[in-house]
Amino acid sequence: MSAPRSSKMLAHINYRMRCQLQDGRIFIGTFKAFDKHMNLILGDCDEFRKIRPKNVKSNEREEKRGLGLVLLRGEHLVSMTIEGPPAAEEGVARVPLSGASQGPGMGRAAGRGMGGGAGVGGAPGLQGPARGVGGPSQQMMTPQPRMGGPPMAGPRGPMMMGGPGMRPQAMPRAPMPQMRGPGPRMGGPPM
Repeated sequence: MSAPRSSKMLAHINYRMRCQLQDGRIFIGTFKAFDKHMNLILGDCDEFRKIRPKNVKSNEREEKRGLGLVLLRGEHLVSMTIEGPPAAEEGVARVPLSGASQGPGMGRAAGRGMGGGAGVGGAPGLQGPARGVGGPSQQMMTPQPRMGGPPMAGPRGPMMMGGPGMRPQAMPRAPMPQMRGPGPRMGGPPM
């Protein structure tokens, strides 16, 4: 069984690549992804293009422009060549931060579902309605014990009547309404 066609391309992911386009521009960037149409994603990309002078006497010059993350359309791509190997450590900035120290403050997790510190409630606006606005109070919403009434039906059976010291009895069922006349027939042709 042969290797898939894209294995050659996959081998060059994260390499620094030089991509030449039909209009003469050259893009150099980190090769991040591609698809079946040869559309490319280049990260940390620079564009180089040659500027032709208006008069014949002056020389042709090359202009560089930093672009960042770029999607190159496959139908405009002419060639790709390797400029350099992948970075030694993924996720490390290419530009060294000279003399950069940690600033004041502290990093904290943020977003939904992230618990606050000890004794800290949710963020304002995520705690529910303000007190006295938009609904019953917390005290009204807490379940209260029932006094003297029948216990509620639970997963073990029907509701029972009775009180302390009495033998529990099943509650009587309401009578079913009687139908008059012929009822619907089951499983036969209609009359």
